[in-house]
Amino acid sequence: MLLPRRRLLLAMPLALAACGFEPVYGTGGSGNRLQNQILVEPPDTRDSYILVRELETRLGRPTVPVYALALQLAILEEGLAIDRDDNTTRFNYLGSADYVMRDLGSGQVVASGQVESFTGYSATDSTVATLAAERAAQRRLMVILADQIVNRLYAVDLGG
Repeated sequence: MLLPRRRLLLAMPLALAACGFEPVYGTGGSGNRLQNQILVEPPDTRDSYILVRELETRLGRPTVPVYALALQLAILEEGLAIDRDDNTTRFNYLGSADYVMRDLGSGQVVASGQVESFTGYSATDSTVATLAAERAAQRRLMVILADQIVNRLYAVDLGG
């Protein structure tokens, strides 16, 4: 019983190589090909600033960009829980980001799509604490959206 499992375990790397599996940061991987190559459009809101900052942290800032990444951010805050005094005590922060990555040389769209997620926070009696919780939720949402966008871009076949 142990011998077939050992063979399966030893054969897995060969199977992954045969299916075209390639590590993102391996030699010639998409993570290396995109590093410091994407110019992200400048932000125009606090949320988009955080999103662009997170994207640039993961992808780097190009000196000579090969691709341009355009973003369209949509944010919605909704109340979830109301107490006896009709005060909202729990909020969801919903966000979606449409992205389009173009090759700057040809102008052709290389990747596009939409990512979405949400975070939540609780309101308290303290205005300062509620504002801090809201800002933390906003930042968490932008980090999640940035991670999703980067993962999608890494999955694009750039023919390298």
